[in-house]
Amino acid sequence: MHMADALVAPAVAGTMYLCSGAAAGYSIKKVRLENDAKKIPVMGVMGAFVFAAQMINFTIPGTGSSGHLCGGMMLSALLGPYAGFLTMIGVLLIQCLLFADGGILALGCNVWNMAFYGCFLGAMLIWKNMMKGGTSKARITAVSVLGCVVTLQLGAFSVVLETLASGITELPFVTFVSFMQPIHLAIGLVEGLITAAVLCFVYEARPELLWGISGTEKKEGRFSLRATVVILAAVTVLVGGGLSLAASSFPDGLEWSIEKVTGEPELEAGEGAYDAAAAVQEKTALLPDYAFQNSDSAAGTSFSGIAGALAVAAVCVGCCYLFKFFRKRNL
Repeated sequence: MHMADALVAPAVAGTMYLCSGAAAGYSIKKVRLENDAKKIPVMGVMGAFVFAAQMINFTIPGTGSSGHLCGGMMLSALLGPYAGFLTMIGVLLIQCLLFADGGILALGCNVWNMAFYGCFLGAMLIWKNMMKGGTSKARITAVSVLGCVVTLQLGAFSVVLETLASGITELPFVTFVSFMQPIHLAIGLVEGLITAAVLCFVYEARPELLWGISGTEKKEGRFSLRATVVILAAVTVLVGGGLSLAASSFPDGLEWSIEKVTGEPELEAGEGAYDAAAAVQEKTALLPDYAFQNSDSAAGTSFSGIAGALAVAAVCVGCCYLFKFFRKRNL
């Protein structure tokens, strides 16, 4: 659901940068107050995992479309809404700059659509409240599916509103929303099941890592924190370097919806700010479209999956120390 620059007017892009920036600033403040250094390795490995998982587009049967994980709900269920949101920004930033996945002008929109709802509304209104009654794999699964469906619907609707506010006349509101919402409902269901599988593993491995859960301190985890992080890191390498090769070639839900409305999966961007953003992205995108430049080699996809995951982990962990999110180590 990464928006391209052609879908947003500069004024809308600037507004969404301000909204996402305000949420990021508030999150930095809250994470520093938490001062929980155990989150540092989890932010790194889970940011890398979400990046790798997003490379696997799964086919939505009977539609000719595909979808991929967003990850906000998963990250916030493990890290809390604030650290989860900042980790998602790290994922989206690397995708935008290194792989040209999502436009630079549209980055504020993508942060809001893909991270804000899952990390704040999904975690604080759905996950935390519904898990108060006790924790079990069945409850984790139900809450994960509900949270992913609701927050992805909100994200998809925000895309429609942003194009409407941008005056993108090629995408009439009623027609566009009639395609966006149903396809992202299906995508949300699959994302919910993926999220549930990961969170159920963590519940068995290190239950205290789950955020907003009461009573799990009495459940003994099967693995140490270090072992759990190593397992998640190994799965990340497997997903990014191997399973990413099996990703669906169908357009994702946003591209599919645009094509249904306009006949083309992408719109042409304007000039001015759009040209400037494209010029910057052309210089930073060393692996455009998750491949070696001017090459269709499968090795480029595998390399992109591993390199991107490492880059996200480095950004997340590096920012923890650079901005002194955690002032003392208590690992």
